[in-house]
Amino acid sequence: MENTIDATQHPQYLTFFIGGEEYAVGILRVREIIQYGGVTRVPRAPRWVRGVINLRGSVVPVIDLAVRFEQAPCAPTRSTCIVIAEVELDSESVVVGVLADSVSQVFELPVADVQPAPSFGTRVRVDFLLGLGRAGERLLLLLDVDKLLSAEEVAAVHSLANAGDEAVADAPTAPADSLVEPAGAVAEPAVGAA
Repeated sequence: MENTIDATQHPQYLTFFIGGEEYAVGILRVREIIQYGGVTRVPRAPRWVRGVINLRGSVVPVIDLAVRFEQAPCAPTRSTCIVIAEVELDSESVVVGVLADSVSQVFELPVADVQPAPSFGTRVRVDFLLGLGRAGERLLLLLDVDKLLSAEEVAAVHSLANAGDEAVADAPTAPADSLVEPAGAVAEPAVGAA
């Protein structure tokens, strides 16, 4: 899937924090945002897989991007949430949860305000990034959700989710009162839901 941005578009992005840095992801990839909780550990999962959740009957793997970015694991607080996102791989859509310290906002970012990903100065591999967004005085790292996991890792996470069906069958369902509605009907999320 090509991740170029048409010069006439003003794509919307959801921003969130991981390890003190602000990241952004295209809002059309975000299904919803839920409060952190009900994550079930899966044996033999990679360190960056926090576990799986039962999201209204579907088992969804939860990725700790802090660990994926070779930082300390996310320490859950009252503002910790899970961004439910769609990842495209080989024309197949896979749903994953991304652990975030907190969600910031939804905003439009004109293509003129997007620069190539910096080759230095970030704690994230350049191939995980679409670019660097300029939002006023802030600089945001625009994540390429399709490249956060390799094909093998997505397959492994997907099989973990399938194996986790038994592990989470009796687990409580993630809260139905999401902070953000599914893509297409997105409202501004609560900032720092405490």
